[in-house]
Parts: sequence; structure tokens; C-alpha cells
Amino acid sequence: MTESRRILVIGSSNTDMTVKAGKLPSPGETVMGGKFSMGRGGKGANQAVAAKRLGGDVVFVCKVGRDLFGESSVKSYQEEKIDTSYILYSEQPSGVALINVDADGENSISVAPGANMKFTPGDVAGLEDVIRSAAILVLQLEIPVETVVEAARIASEAGVYVILNPAPACCLPSEIFKYVSLLIPNETEAGQISGINVTDGSSAQEAACVMMEKGVKNVIITLGSKGSVIYSEEGAEMIPSRKVKAADTTAAGDTYCGALSVALAEGKSLREAAEFATAASSIAVTRHGAQESIPSRPEVDRLMSSR
Repeated sequence: MTESRRILVIGSSNTDMTVKAGKLPSPGETVMGGKFSMGRGGKGANQAVAAKRLGGDVVFVCKVGRDLFGESSVKSYQEEKIDTSYILYSEQPSGVALINVDADGENSISVAPGANMKFTPGDVAGLEDVIRSAAILVLQLEIPVETVVEAARIASEAGVYVILNPAPACCLPSEIFKYVSLLIPNETEAGQISGINVTDGSSAQEAACVMMEKGVKNVIITLGSKGSVIYSEEGAEMIPSRKVKAADTTAAGDTYCGALSVALAEGKSLREAAEFATAASSIAVTRHGAQESIPSRPEVDRLMSSR
């Protein structure tokens, strides 16, 4: 890892528009009486906000449209004190997610990725200096995979620690694994990458071993309420979850990734970083919303010191 402690997050930015009503509309049906809310989302943005709130020196790069949603999103990142100097703009509209939620919490979601999918490998080539100067690069898969591969390649060749959260699950080119310092999939994503049905700690270790054979240097598989499994050259280790009453797990994974990047940038071991990330995500799941649920550093520190 370089002497820098800067965390660079490259990824997606969305605006989430949610309507909560008594039922989900059927095709052709209009449902009245819903409550509307709008919030910030996108896995890249969520992870950048998490890393910043938890004490990181964060640069966020995404691609947004020259529209109200893009302007509002960038302003919100600036209010979080995230460095937005390298954010890119597209003639395509900013990414949005339209979410319908019924009285039982069931939902239907339509996503228009817009500018996110116009984030090209060519754009990444113009970011070489900021990538090479980072300590940690955090990536996800809500922008084109070929763009993620190019960013990981540049970072890896410069000695930057590359974290990939392979979400949402998709088919990954084999080339990418050799660039990844730490892969953080959940059960579903780990199963898709490894070909092993991940249901518990034992099967998670098997899946992690397969991923290491693909070239990944370290793996953490998150298992929700069952905790997480770390797999590295030193072997496997189980990190227990914290028992809480979950209200909304929307930002749990993104909070975990952002928190873990901060702890590693501060020089903590992989186990210490996983414990810190577990504490942070255990707070997030007790709150509703995406970025609204992400805790601050003092909240996580208090929780860590209470055990």
C-alpha cells in the first residue's frame, strides 16, 4: 500500500424515488394514496458516503447527467466533504431508480442507469493520476464491467490496494481477478463467481478458495446475520455478526465496504477491518433508507468500545 491514505471510490450515482402504498400496482393499474420520498443511492455513492462519514479521506468519481438529479447529487457529496473534483458529466440523464413498496414491504424496482452506463474505459484513462495516487481503490459493478477492469488494472499496476464488491452479480472476465487485492461478495455473488452454493461458513470457505485460485489475493464473503468469512494466505477466519433488530438492509453491504476501506487505510489488519465494518453495518440495518442509514465514526467507535 502506498503512503497515501486516500480512498478513491469509482462507481455509480443514482437518485432513488420511492412510493409506499397499500399494494403494488398490477399492469395497467393506478394505485392512489401512496407516500413519496426521494433519496440518494447508487452503490458507488453509498460506499463513498460511508467511507467519508467513518473517517476516510475520500475522492468519489461517477458520471452524472447535466440535469437536476445530477446537480443535486454532486451537491450532496460536497456537503459530505467528499472530493468531487473528478466527477464526470454526460449528455445522458442521471441514473434513477423508481421503487414501489407495498404495506408488507414487498417492492418492485425499475432502474434507468442513464449516465452510469456511459462511464467508459476511455474516461478511466483520464483518471490515471488520481488512481495511482490513492491508497485504496473501491469498485462495484453498476458501471460497465470493462470500465471496472481498466480502473483495477491501472491501480494494481501502481501498487494501489484494489477492493471489488462484485455487486450486482454478473459474469466477470477472468482477467479482473489478478488485479483484485480484496473481493467482497455476498452469498449469491460468491456462488455465481465460484460455482459453489454458499449457505454457511463451510461452503463460504470452499467458495473463497476457488476465488483465490482465480487470482484474488484476499476474500471476505458476507453472510448477513451469520457474519462473514475472511479467506487469505493465512487461512480462513469467521467474523460473527452483531445481533440487532434489522429494519432495512438496503445499505448494509455498501456500509460494510466503505467502513472496511477506511479501517485498512488506517493500517488495521484484515480481521480488525472486518470487525469495524461489521459494527458499522449493524448500525445501518437498524435504520431506514440508503445513505440516510449510514452511521458516523463516533457512533461506530462507541459501539466498538461497548463490547
